[in-house]
Formats: sequence, C-alpha cells, structure tokens
Amino acid sequence: MARPHLAALMEDAWNRRKSDMLRERGWGTKIVPHTGYGSVGFVRVLARVLMSREPMRASSGDAAGTVQSLKSAEDETRGWRAFITAPAIDVPVTIRIGEREIDGRTDRSGLVDITINGHGLGPGWHQVEIESPLARPRKAAVLIIGTRQTFGMVSDIDDTVLSTSLPRPVIAAWNTFVKAEGTRRPVPGMATFYRHLTDSHPGMPVIYLSTGAWNTAPSLTRFLRRNGYPPGPMLLTDWGPTHTGWFRSGQDHKRSALARLARELPHVKWLLVGDDGQNDPKIYTEFAARRPDNVRALAIRQLSVGEQVLQNGIPVSHDDLVPAPTQDIKAPVLRAPDGFALARLVGPMLDRDPIDPDPEVGAAALEASDMWGV
Repeated sequence: MARPHLAALMEDAWNRRKSDMLRERGWGTKIVPHTGYGSVGFVRVLARVLMSREPMRASSGDAAGTVQSLKSAEDETRGWRAFITAPAIDVPVTIRIGEREIDGRTDRSGLVDITINGHGLGPGWHQVEIESPLARPRKAAVLIIGTRQTFGMVSDIDDTVLSTSLPRPVIAAWNTFVKAEGTRRPVPGMATFYRHLTDSHPGMPVIYLSTGAWNTAPSLTRFLRRNGYPPGPMLLTDWGPTHTGWFRSGQDHKRSALARLARELPHVKWLLVGDDGQNDPKIYTEFAARRPDNVRALAIRQLSVGEQVLQNGIPVSHDDLVPAPTQDIKAPVLRAPDGFALARLVGPMLDRDPIDPDPEVGAAALEASDMWGV
C-alpha cells in the first residue's frame, strides 16, 4: 500500500494527540449511531465514536439525565459544534445482532463502517446494538431490503431536499457553522413527493447520498425527520485530508457509493434524484450509462436563477454549460423546479410501468416513522 499523503499523516497525528490529551483529562467516548442498510445476505452497520466529556450519562428516566439530554440536543443545533468534535481513532467496537457478536474498530475519523454477512434478519426495519469501551451502548437502525424489492430511490440532500445555498463560501460557512438547523428551508414539495412514493411502494428503500460530512449527520437527520421525509440510510463522507490528497473528492464519493449499491443490490432499479446546481446530472448519467439495468429514471430539480447565481456565480445551471449526454442512456430524465412538479412527472411514468410492492415486507416492518429517532 502506498504511503499516505502528508496531510493525512498530519491530521492523524493531531487527532491522536488530541484524543490522548482528552483521555488524560478523564474523557471517555460516545457512540453516534447512523442508519444502515443491507439485504438478506449482508448488513452494513454505520456509526461514529467520538470523544465525550460525559460518556456515561444518567438514564432517560432520570430527571437530571433528561435535562442534560435536552441541553445537549439544543447545543448540537448550531452546526459549528459538530465540527469541533474529536474522533475516537482505532477504538474497539462490538456489534450485537441477536445472539451474535461481531468485533471491529473505528477508522481514522472515528467511523464504524462494518459489513456483516449471514445476519439472519428478514426484510424491513431492525435495530442492532453497538458497544464500545467507556461508552453507553446505543442502538442503530438498519433497513434490510428484500430480494423481491425492485424499486428504490437515491436522493441528494443539498439543494435537492434542503436549501443550503452551497457552495458559495460565505453563505456555505454561515449555513454550516452558525445557522441553526431549524431555520433551514426544505425544498417545496420534495417531502410530499417522497412520501407519496414510499406510500405507493411499501418496502421501497430511500437512500440519502451527499457530499456532506459525517459530522452533520445528526442535524441533517433532525431536519429530515422534522420536515416529514421518509427515513433511510444516509451516506456521507469526510471533509479534509485523505490518503491521496488534501481534500476528498465529492464526485468520487458519489460515484463509488452508487457503484457499491449496484453491486450489493443488483435487483433494485433506482430513481436517482438530484439538482442541476452542480454535478448530479453528470454523475447520474454516467452511472445510468454503465449500469442501465439499475436505473429506473433520473429526476432533476431545476434551481431558480437566484439559486444558480449563488451556486455558480452565473444565472445558468452547470448542466447548461457542460450538458450531460442524456441521449446515450435508456432511463428517462425528468426535470422540474420543485417536488410537486417532479411528482406529476414521475407518477405517470411509474403508472405506465407499475412496480408491485414487496410481498416479503410485513406490516410491522413498514412502521418506520420512529426510525429517524434511533
């Protein structure tokens, strides 16, 4: 394996020194669970382990513990707090599924990303338990996608479901580090559009794919839940140095995540939802050309002139400047300015090619409204 980039070595050394210093001051760790996914053959469990001043807080039934939990939730509302956390690097974790225990370790960013085969879970929503030394055990939701489920959705987040005004530097910094998530605006009609799809196709997976950092996952989860979006796994990335350079490529992250979904869930055809502010049309079109059997359609939200100016500095979309070769793919490409208009386009398309609900998914598995809260 090639020697890691100098930037990554410097960041790792700083994070280890910071973690050691915090441990000397009596800090422990805390587990931040994320929603995972899988099929009947495997499950991908996601979480982060962070350094924490109070790793073993009182139980939720204790008044002091409840007050502390509410205060912590309020504190985390400001985005900048998520970016001053210290990852717990290379610490052991144990994942418990039923009677089975699987051991693993966190990576250089504190991320737990472990794939487990032969889990024995049926289609639908489940919970797995994650443990780590000096941390309170936490439960993480996982969505098992049945072999008869042939339709799903992959959705971008920034400016597709959430108006962020990214990537204009000043506004991006304000939205990410200062602004409370409760003041962020959902894109009109997108939550209604997504709920209509999940209501019409029980068991349909919704996967949120973004170039955002894992640090933002808790605030994004609260935003999606509060605004009525269906629960689903969230595939984010890390900002900053990597083993190959100073910054991670957001486009490569999306490409690799889509390729992995195609390998892991070859029986699913995806509705790919994004916006025309940056590279979603290009990335989705490339994927549809390579994996035509895995793409049902592309649904692109068209940003307004004002949003395009904030995104690109000019009042035209990125796709107008460098058009994606949509004529080379079989999947239809649908464009509209909001979720209401996209629903009117996608609905008739699915009606012409009806998709049967997955008969393997029972009623209990569909009651997933509380999965955002895990």
